[in-house]
Amino acid sequence: MGTGIYGIGVSALNAAQIGLATTEHNIANANTPGFNRQQVETSARLPQLIGSGFVGQGTDVVAVKRVYNEFLSGQVLSEQAHSSHLDAYYAQIKQIDNLLADPNAGVSPALQDFFNAANGVSSSPESVPARQTMLSSAQFLTTRFQSINQRLSDMNNNVNSQIGYSVTSINGLAKQIATLNQNIVLAQNTAGQSPNDLLDQRDYLVSQLNKEIKAGVVKQSDGSYNVFIGNGQSLVVGAQSFNLQTVQSLTDPNKLEVAYSGTSAGSFTRLQQSSLLGGQLGGMIEFRANTLDAAQNALGQIAMGVAGLFNAQHQLGQDLNGDLGGNFFAQPVPMVNPSTNNALNGSTAIVSASIASYSALTGSDYSLQYNGAAAGYTLRRLSDNTVTTFAALPQTVDGLTISSTAGGVAGDIHIIRPTVNGARDFAVAISEPAAIAAAAPVRTAAPLTNTGTGKISAGAVNQSPVVADPAHPATDLNLLQPVTIAFSTATSFTVTGAGVPGSPVTVAYTPGANLSYNGWTVQITGAPAAGDTFTVGPNTGATADNRNVLLLAGLQVQNALSGGTTSFQGAYSQLVSQIGNKTRELDVTSQAQASMVNLTIREQQSISGVNLDEEAANLMRYQRAYQAAGKALQVANSMFDMIISLGG
Repeated sequence: MGTGIYGIGVSALNAAQIGLATTEHNIANANTPGFNRQQVETSARLPQLIGSGFVGQGTDVVAVKRVYNEFLSGQVLSEQAHSSHLDAYYAQIKQIDNLLADPNAGVSPALQDFFNAANGVSSSPESVPARQTMLSSAQFLTTRFQSINQRLSDMNNNVNSQIGYSVTSINGLAKQIATLNQNIVLAQNTAGQSPNDLLDQRDYLVSQLNKEIKAGVVKQSDGSYNVFIGNGQSLVVGAQSFNLQTVQSLTDPNKLEVAYSGTSAGSFTRLQQSSLLGGQLGGMIEFRANTLDAAQNALGQIAMGVAGLFNAQHQLGQDLNGDLGGNFFAQPVPMVNPSTNNALNGSTAIVSASIASYSALTGSDYSLQYNGAAAGYTLRRLSDNTVTTFAALPQTVDGLTISSTAGGVAGDIHIIRPTVNGARDFAVAISEPAAIAAAAPVRTAAPLTNTGTGKISAGAVNQSPVVADPAHPATDLNLLQPVTIAFSTATSFTVTGAGVPGSPVTVAYTPGANLSYNGWTVQITGAPAAGDTFTVGPNTGATADNRNVLLLAGLQVQNALSGGTTSFQGAYSQLVSQIGNKTRELDVTSQAQASMVNLTIREQQSISGVNLDEEAANLMRYQRAYQAAGKALQVANSMFDMIISLGG
């Protein structure tokens, strides 16, 4: 009986001691990230049968259990991955929102200033200071376009850097998780008990991993974790981890993408970037794909529209030197990037693109795939995945004319970015104030000897459908050839002059009807008399003529972009509004998601977290139990001494 009492007392001391140690361990790790509180599980020993019944033999510590809720912990991981994704996206788009909406640094005030200067020239076309002001305003507009585009390009470089940092962090976390997998399996096989602190460390690393990228976890029968990302690519399998790496995009040398490292040196497998959801990495990739590229394209679309439409009208004018107008702005051109695999497959085809209509441009990028001579081409508009097929090139789609040389191989891919460099390449092409083509190159006249009441309009220059002069592609070669309109009767006239088809040609007179020859259009109204003549010829010495600059200034209010639905400043306002709305949406969503994360963590911590008040109570409880067990041993010892004294 004495041995039994001693054994019971020792078991009670042991249980109380382990309880004290576990409680102190909980208290010590109350602020340790990822720590789950632990509690002692005890079980009564098998009782001893005596004549009067079963007598208890004390207690055994069965396990030190980790208080862990797998469901809530999984919820925390999922919510945290989404929250980190939104936070990363919001932090980046906020920069664009601040950049575009700044009333002092945006494009809109610069556009207004430029067209105000154009109106100033229309008021005083002969004034060199007014012309110089227009050039200075144009240069200011150029600086705005280029500086905003440069900031967007810098953000792209920052995204590349952030992707690199995330990949490095993911690889490090994966390696640590694999090492812990190995240690956990070894510890469980050796001791037959769960290594709680190692499990906490592994779960904490998984939570850190989900801040970088959304990761799925599958627990194996041996206690190890298999971790997957993307479309099921393995990141950790047991004690083995697999690395990610950054590689240059096949179709854009300015972009880094995430790839799956191969087993041999230098080998890798490209991942579908849109599958890399969640975490900082997913947020950066989505921001670049859905906002940064779109913003740069939209800004470029405005810049290309300003340059292209202004140039087209400027070429229809005449400068102070009497020369036809050239390009006022440097004309940005679409960018076409072939996949690096094209050349590896033996392709020699060169795809090019040019702008056919600035109004029809969408601001989207395109993917062009060659399917072989029999199957032709597939063009995919990347903004909405609209697909168009062609048997052959060239073809014109969305204001873009696409051409290709021979030598293509089935599977060739080209990425066409029509407007991405529009703001970067926007520049003023003239430097002399006199080169501003404010006047119209043609002038109409009616001699005083006319006897009728007919009047001829000032005339307007037409854009030529045929590129007749590379230096002035918008005008007709015969534009400056003198033409005479002579009324043989009150109801008909003849048109005579170089470039007039079938000259002289007889035409029935209709008052107010358009007369178009040699690239110009005039109207004659009233009642001309037989013998009346009108002339259309070169506009010499007309320094005060403002007809063309009026048309240039009028471009500001024309709905010339997005299918004729908006003006230059309207398109920029739409861009600012789209970015602003998306920024506000992400601001609200990210705050709501952060609240959801905190709520889920509180629920998880209510079960698994350390409650210091509870642990203080446990400390006193185990202390009392230890003291009671000690007292029981003291009583047993006294009883043993008494038995010995009786025997003496």
